[in-house]
Parts: sequence; structure tokens; C-alpha cells
Amino acid sequence: MGRRGQSITLSISDRDKAQLEQIAAEQGMLWGNRPNISRLVEAIARRELLIGRNNDWSETRIGALQQSIQALVDTGHPQFAQIIAKLLQERSELPIPLRNEIDRFLETPVVPWRLEIDQYIRCQQPFQLTYRDAADRPWTFTIRHARIALYERRQYLDCWCEETASNQDLPELHHNWSLRLDRIPDAALGTVRGQWHRSLDTVEVEIHLLRGLAFAYESKPGDIANTWLPGSNPPIRQVIRKVSNTFWFLREVLQYGEDCVIVSPENVRERFKQKLRSLNELYGL
Repeated sequence: MGRRGQSITLSISDRDKAQLEQIAAEQGMLWGNRPNISRLVEAIARRELLIGRNNDWSETRIGALQQSIQALVDTGHPQFAQIIAKLLQERSELPIPLRNEIDRFLETPVVPWRLEIDQYIRCQQPFQLTYRDAADRPWTFTIRHARIALYERRQYLDCWCEETASNQDLPELHHNWSLRLDRIPDAALGTVRGQWHRSLDTVEVEIHLLRGLAFAYESKPGDIANTWLPGSNPPIRQVIRKVSNTFWFLREVLQYGEDCVIVSPENVRERFKQKLRSLNELYGL
């Protein structure tokens, strides 16, 4: 006859009891078909089940994992992004806004056409899609290179297309389009024959960064040179970047204000000057 174990009394709420039973069930600690809290406590005492804190992750770690979710989505791995999101969802130290954001992400299924686009990009398969612009006009694009990009908290499909009509960028970049993913209708995709291009078309742009921005600037995708301009006093940082879309590039430069100067090429510099003229007119300068 086996020796009976010592009994203890737990003073816990019904909610906490239910949580303990759920943990016991998840760990396979049952009495018949029912969760067994006693077996759970025994496993903890014997260190068969390790206990760790669920509120000691640093803001840096949480921020890095949060950014990795977006990076995985942008590179066509939404299933891995969901794994990271579920890991964060289990943490108790998440601020409420971030928790709500994670919950919304997990509650929103990845639409089939997005997975299809990711597959085309991975396989370097040219494809065709239908798109509706801000005025709800339909467009059809034949795409021979594409990548997912994030601009101002929205996802875009940066792509090289055969169609150039109505493209308002520089002539060298007329084949490049930046399409908002949420404006791609369902079931609007199909494969096409032909070759996949190695990259988007680009132009090399030189900018000079001044004052505090010169010291604070961090290299961005597309930067092919990032050096201090020889003999400059005060110091000037010279950055040369391959730009595939001047619309987004000029919006970035506008944020830098008087701490950034576009040096070349002249057609990009002229576009920025035109924006400044329009601002002057708006403010009566």
C-alpha cells in the first residue's frame, strides 16, 4: 500500500484555479480526464517544470521583436511573423497600445492574394495584377520585379512594370511604380511569360547632411556611400544613394529640413526646388 502524500490548502480565486487547471492540462498533468493541480505543484517542486517571470523583458527586446514582425511580413514570411506576435501576446509587461496592435494583427488573416504575391517574388515569376488608385480608377500592371516596402506605416509593392503611361516620376524611373497593397482587389493576380528583372530602375542621388543630422544619420537601404566630405568645416556628411522613386525620397528630404541639401543630379534637385516654390506660394513667402 503506497504512502499517501501530504495535503496542502490553496487560498485562490476561482479564476486563478481555472488558470492553474489550464496550465496543468497544457502540461499533460491529469487525473483521469481532469486537470490535476496537485501534480502541477509537485512537478514545480521537483523542478520538472521551471517557473520564470513573465514581466521582465526590457523595452529594447520588446521593440526588437515588434520590428521583426513587420520585417517578416515585408519579406514574405507572415507565418513566422505570427509566431513572434503570439510570443509577445503571452507577455504581461506589454503596454496596452502594443497589446491591442498585436491582437489586431493576429485577428487579421493574411489574405490569399498577399501570399500569392510573396510566392511570385520568391520564385522571381513575372505576374500581372489589377490595381485601383486613390480615385478608384482600375489599372492593370505587368510586373517583372517587385519587393514589399513600408512607407509611413503602410505597405507598398515597389515594382518594375511594362506599363509607363501616367507615371509622373523621372523618365529614367518611368517603369517603377509604388502600389498600396490595400488597393489590390482580391483574385486580381495571374502569371505572365517573360524574364524577371534583377532590380528596379534607379538613379544615383548625392545629398549633403549638415549640423546635428550629419552626426545622427544612420545608413539606409540603397546608400552606396556614406562619408565625411573632405576639407569641410563645419563637418558635412556626404551620402550617395540609389533611388528608385523620387516621390518617397523627396518626402524623406523634407523631414530633414535645412539640415539636408540635394547636390545632384540636377533633375532631382529641380524637383525639390519646385516643391519649395509651392510651399513658398502657400505661405505667401
